[in-house]
Amino acid sequence: MLRGFFTVGAWTLVSRVLGFVRDIFIAAYLGAGPVAEAFLVAFSLPNMFRRFFAEGAFNMAFVPLFSKKLETGDDPHGFARDAFAGMIFILSTFTILGMVFMPWLVTAMASGFHGDERFDLAVTYGRIGFSYILFISLAALLSGVLNSTRRFLAAAAAPVLLNVVFIAAILLAGLTGPGDPAQMADRVGITLAWAVPVGGIAQLALVWVAAARAGFRLTLRRPRMTPELKKLAIIAAPAALAGGVVQINLLVGRQVASFYDGAIAWLNYADRLYQLPLGVVGIAIGVVLLPELSRRLGAEDTAGGRHAFNRAAEMALTLTVPSAVAFVVIPLPVVATLFQRGAFGPDDTAATAIALAIYGLGLPAFVLQKVLQPLFFAREDTRSPFRYALVSLVVNAGLAIGLMPFIGFLAAAIGTTVAGWAMVWLLARGGRKMGEAAQFDDRFRRRIWRILAASLGMGLCLWVATVILGPLFGMAGLKYLALAVLVLIGMGSYYIIGTAIGAFALSDIRGAVRR
Repeated sequence: MLRGFFTVGAWTLVSRVLGFVRDIFIAAYLGAGPVAEAFLVAFSLPNMFRRFFAEGAFNMAFVPLFSKKLETGDDPHGFARDAFAGMIFILSTFTILGMVFMPWLVTAMASGFHGDERFDLAVTYGRIGFSYILFISLAALLSGVLNSTRRFLAAAAAPVLLNVVFIAAILLAGLTGPGDPAQMADRVGITLAWAVPVGGIAQLALVWVAAARAGFRLTLRRPRMTPELKKLAIIAAPAALAGGVVQINLLVGRQVASFYDGAIAWLNYADRLYQLPLGVVGIAIGVVLLPELSRRLGAEDTAGGRHAFNRAAEMALTLTVPSAVAFVVIPLPVVATLFQRGAFGPDDTAATAIALAIYGLGLPAFVLQKVLQPLFFAREDTRSPFRYALVSLVVNAGLAIGLMPFIGFLAAAIGTTVAGWAMVWLLARGGRKMGEAAQFDDRFRRRIWRILAASLGMGLCLWVATVILGPLFGMAGLKYLALAVLVLIGMGSYYIIGTAIGAFALSDIRGAVRR
């Protein structure tokens, strides 16, 4: 399991780093202006439904069923082909409807856009890029097939292609044509919109070839409703509703932000930063843990399931708690160094840094959700996470809307963070009823407090280092060196303190990396 985690994590790291490069270019060319906000809203639409259909409802139901069919030899190939055909039919229809009703979707996402140029731009970009949902959802299904057979490489590497396409598109648009800022922004925006479906096709092609080589050549065929697909639909329905609640949480945040010029861009850039550890750790663990738990619990290996769950939770917190502390302690130097250039000014930096600190407080919660949810999905229980998601929706909406008149767009970030912790509490409490496999063991309980102590010690070291290195961040040629020094200080202090007090065993990580 650890080997799979590091395979997924390493490629996710590459993807997130390239995502940083992409967003650095977007910030430089578009800043937090209307074209940037319109594109970010348009791109978030297919991404939102991707999480809703593919990575959420469908995959959470498909992977456990497919994994069990692999274990028993009960025609996994036929099941995968039928699911593939059904998804093509459903999502092709949905894509066409989405393009037709794009003005209503943009209104649902960002009603604050009405009355200015952002609305028309978002509709145009949305119609161009909405077909991405078809390609990426099919890619997600194929990734589920590969992950269930313990072939993690291609599925983890696929997102890299999307960011490569984005970066190439920005460079192409930015380096050709007139240099007038308004014209350049329009050119970059429309080029990015067309890059969305191109990137989706590239991702789908990669995982399709990998699945075919693994013996699962999924092709076009007439969709049919089999007993297995009926069971899949019954399990997926609550997961779809839960995914819908999660996406409504995101909608609430964007609606709040849409009433403040630049706020959608600020929250997006902050989101990009905390998504780095979330993607590398949380998503990697979730991808590997679900099929692992499904196989072990299907074989009635309760002890093995408990060990897999606890080691995943331990690894997640070991790598994300220090990241969360760093985002809270040094958000301004991080944002200023990575994004402040071109159209992205000091005011944008300050707003993004505050949002990043708030998101940082919720980072461990976002990661723990990825560890706790497979406990339910592996048992084909998608109803409980739906009920918990409803509670988190109420928490998020109440805080985001209630606090908006007092603290503006930051209410959206606070709502997201608090709702994340509410979801973790509910998942952990519900997991106690699921038997021994869902219980935290003594090793986890010993290490969690030591991980927290080591992270706080690292935070103190970072704060002192920031005071000393502060003047260097005002020098264009030295700010990158100063940030690199801060990163090394953070890593070094966390390693020294953590190993001294027994927060983690480096031998476990080293052994997994070596394998």
